[in-house]
Amino acid sequence: MKTIGLLGGMSWESSIEYYRIINQEVKNKLAGLHSAKSLMYSVDFAEIEELQHKADWNELTKQMIIAAKNIENGGADFIVICTNTMHKMADDMQAELKIPIFHIADATAKAIKKAGLKKIGLLGTKFTMEEDFYKGRLIEKHGLEVILPSLEDRNIIHQIIYNELVVGKITSESKEKYLAIINKLKAQGSEGIILGCTEIGLLIKQEDSELAIFDTTIIHAIAAVEYALE
Repeated sequence: MKTIGLLGGMSWESSIEYYRIINQEVKNKLAGLHSAKSLMYSVDFAEIEELQHKADWNELTKQMIIAAKNIENGGADFIVICTNTMHKMADDMQAELKIPIFHIADATAKAIKKAGLKKIGLLGTKFTMEEDFYKGRLIEKHGLEVILPSLEDRNIIHQIIYNELVVGKITSESKEKYLAIINKLKAQGSEGIILGCTEIGLLIKQEDSELAIFDTTIIHAIAAVEYALE
């Protein structure tokens, strides 16, 4: 079994889910007393969030590289970045590492293609929805058609993530707003929806929508276990 290096804390609400899902999946596959070999480096999300909204991506890249190297030096065989947004600097991080980064967008695209879908709606932070590091990878590397919410709806999604979900606040009002946005994406031709922020799965579940829901936290964590056990 490979040792999984988890780069977490962005936010810790979803990092907990990664740890839980990974160990549950190892137990499911190996039974008995088995659990995952893993180590986690967890950052202070308040510092990360401030730099994100200042658009100081250079400093964020430096901090992510330091965190990733700590994981590498700790003996991990590969790295799982427990957030979608911070994959923005995944290529720069990979260039400084000897071990691979197990990319969340690749794992998600594989699940979408396995389901036979092509047109996919994307929910996430504004960084994830609007910049090319994520949707561009889905389009160019995996041949998917990505449909985005309107600017107004992107603002709503972003604010709920940063004001509520990352601090564990789950409300029915916000859930209804997300479901209304998902229905708009369905009307635009989306065959499924990517929950492209690792906290959105705390709010939206598969049973909430007729569309196929691709929870990136679950997909990424389970795929990491499969990779660890290869």
